[in-house]
Amino acid sequence: MKGKSVMDETGQKVAGKASRPWVWLGVVLSGGLVGVIALQLGGASGEVLKTVRQLPLAVWPAFLLLYLTQTLFDYAIFRRLWRMPLAGFEALLRKNVINEVVLGYSGEAFLYVWARRASRAVAAPFAAIKDANIVSALMGNLLTLVLALVSATQLQGLDFAQRLGPALWSGLIPVAISLGVLAFGRRVFSLRLGQLFYVAAVCGARLTVWAGLTVLVWSLALPQVTPGLWVVLLAIRLLVSRIPLISNKDLVFGSLVLLLLGAHSAVAVLLAALAVMTLGLHLIVIIGLGAADLARALRRVSTSPGPMVRAAAEAGAVHD
Repeated sequence: MKGKSVMDETGQKVAGKASRPWVWLGVVLSGGLVGVIALQLGGASGEVLKTVRQLPLAVWPAFLLLYLTQTLFDYAIFRRLWRMPLAGFEALLRKNVINEVVLGYSGEAFLYVWARRASRAVAAPFAAIKDANIVSALMGNLLTLVLALVSATQLQGLDFAQRLGPALWSGLIPVAISLGVLAFGRRVFSLRLGQLFYVAAVCGARLTVWAGLTVLVWSLALPQVTPGLWVVLLAIRLLVSRIPLISNKDLVFGSLVLLLLGAHSAVAVLLAALAVMTLGLHLIVIIGLGAADLARALRRVSTSPGPMVRAAAEAGAVHD
């Protein structure tokens, strides 16, 4: 990327630039996300909720770290590319929730708008977001291919391709795009080669941590299940994530496993429970960030001088 975007090093400067339309837009967005999440949570069955309550305590910290993995590694990327302040972590949390609840990559549009308002460089945010997502997709496709090949026999035994149907073929679209990117890389990427290698290294580390934590959470919840089955399910989860234009892929994954293993399978019920827990964390994040935004807005209103004070100050300045 030609020239680093210089982000405001304090969230206060960025927040101070917020106009009323943006504040109301944030309120509407947060309210809409809360409504969508609440609607999806309403479909949780009693058996799934019982499983959530009975999870071992060791699952919870591992699950929380798993939930934050995407945001933490995104922050490492954009901290390097944009000098993103700590306040940007909130924007990345919102981006993750929007991607999962609304539609894949819709969160990137939110991040782009946030970056344009928080950055002095106008053209830089799009280039960085675009390249980071392309590299992330390439690394994800590579891991998906490796795990699919490793688990090919087990996937065939589960009739995975037949049950998933045409949706599986749509997952070939991002793979084909990845091949095109590799062929025309110089015309596609905007970041410098060193920056691309850094993004690729961070994305590779993120995928490794994500896969390890995912299997750890599953194993802690159901230690009696063989590791081989977890590897197969991890491959299925990655294959589902390749399907474009679907929201809440954890719920799609859980529903698919219910279809493959049966409604009374302990593994299927666990995955459905983890999907519900993820939705619950999304809800907590959106409500918490909305409350923080409201508190900051009220604080600015309480500390800003009223119209009488400003008028007196202006009069004093004219008199002097």
